[in-house]
Amino acid sequence: MSLSPAAMDSTAAPSVRASYRALLVLTLINLVNYLDRYIIAAALPDIQRDFGINDTQSGLLGTLFIVVFMVFSPLGGFLGDRYPRRVLVGGGVLLWSLATGASGLASSFAMLLVARAVIGIGEAGYGAVAPSIISDLFPRAQRTRMLSFFYIAIPVGAAMGYGLGGWLSQTYSWHVAFFAGGAPGLVLALMAFLMPEPRRGAMDGPEAQEKLPFLVGLKGLTSNKAFWWTTTGYTLMTFSIGGLAFWMPTFLVRERGMSADGTGLVFGGITAVAGLLGTVLGGWLGDRMDRKMEGGGLKVSGVGLLLAAPFMFVAVNLESSTATFATIFAAQFLIFLNSGPINAAIVNCVPPAFRAFAMGLNVLCIHLLGDALSPTLIGQVADQSTLGTAIELNALPVLLGGGALLIAGRQLRNAALQAAGQNGGLVAS
Repeated sequence: MSLSPAAMDSTAAPSVRASYRALLVLTLINLVNYLDRYIIAAALPDIQRDFGINDTQSGLLGTLFIVVFMVFSPLGGFLGDRYPRRVLVGGGVLLWSLATGASGLASSFAMLLVARAVIGIGEAGYGAVAPSIISDLFPRAQRTRMLSFFYIAIPVGAAMGYGLGGWLSQTYSWHVAFFAGGAPGLVLALMAFLMPEPRRGAMDGPEAQEKLPFLVGLKGLTSNKAFWWTTTGYTLMTFSIGGLAFWMPTFLVRERGMSADGTGLVFGGITAVAGLLGTVLGGWLGDRMDRKMEGGGLKVSGVGLLLAAPFMFVAVNLESSTATFATIFAAQFLIFLNSGPINAAIVNCVPPAFRAFAMGLNVLCIHLLGDALSPTLIGQVADQSTLGTAIELNALPVLLGGGALLIAGRQLRNAALQAAGQNGGLVAS
């Protein structure tokens, strides 16, 4: 007798030890995920030399990856709500790790482009699914902290990608950098296949639905104000930090006269430390505030962005390099407070059976309207004025994003109450 997708899932309630092991595996995968993304940035000068490509062509390596990633994320989420998620995670990791290794074998620019596109497909199969697994491994009172632990991998993995990619490219070759980046994923893919598969909604009570017709879920999601306000704030934040990450090192070299090597090292270190500390504190504060009031975690996020905006504005108006870096640190720390609370809010305001798709749709929105646009738009503003002015204006989306998240926090209480009243159904207000 054949098994349905739901029947292929494992037991509904893994042990506490098994849940923490699964969280560790997912976090390590996320670290390698971002390491693989950013190796190419450090290896790019050598790739340009070997293939004879210009900056516009080089930019396609990043653009193609993000476009494929965001387009395939809703599909990954759709599958994640219907099939065993550990299989999708393991398959996604295996695919992108092989594609990372294949990047090192590329003998032409076209082959490298294809490899980067395949990496985007693999990461889309993982990024939308992993948060939904974590939400079913841990109770809501711990969910923000557990998701924050998962998202610590973003700044740490990015910093490791810069460091490993640069060192291996300089010491050996950019080919070796990609081989090294792809190898850990092969082991982690096997570990993912062996993870426990919790029942969808295992931590949301016995009334939580494990399956939901797609059109029913989609209809509810279109009127889910908590989801859309959270996604709006997340998109505005992503627009701003994507532009900041792309242009701030150039600003420091061009308009402050700093060395390229030293600026990259310091800026990467600041991002890693600020991201690590901000993400950890945001997870702790988010759970604490959620226990006091529904939507409290989102209020932490909203206030964090409102406080970060003036620091971003001031950073480009300081002459002292020490003061500039300190201000950048403060801005990034406040922005990274959001990682856990925002993602916890998304999984909390939709039913368990529709969480993976909701996460995939969120990924599509934050990249399509966020960091896929901001580097180009900031560059256009800089061409019409100065790069400093463009970065000053980049503080505005952070300010607006903070306001959107405060509104989302108010919506979340109604959303959660209605979700509970509808036996796990999607909320409309």
